[in-house]
Amino acid sequence: MSVLMNFAMFPTDKGASVSPYVAKIIELIGGLGYEFRLTAMGTIVETPTLQQALDVVDKAYKLLEPDCERVYVSINLDIRKSDLGRIDGKVKSVTEKLKKSNQ
Repeated sequence: MSVLMNFAMFPTDKGASVSPYVAKIIELIGGLGYEFRLTAMGTIVETPTLQQALDVVDKAYKLLEPDCERVYVSINLDIRKSDLGRIDGKVKSVTEKLKKSNQ
């Protein structure tokens, strides 16, 4: 199974720049060993199970909770009964089609 999760999590009570809090979450995800991609609007994480994806969210929240009164979270999930590797495979598939259409 492959679960692609795009999520954004940040405190809403820490001013205009929340990058120190986002950096803590990215460091956490890196330590968990899952493939991930940081984007300007969120982070994409690929896990083998839905529960593991939800555990990432739970751990990220628990990291922010002690210092934050309010935390915003947005989550999108794409769950597929296939092998891992879709985090790059989906982008590669579209890129290949774009190359063919531009020839």
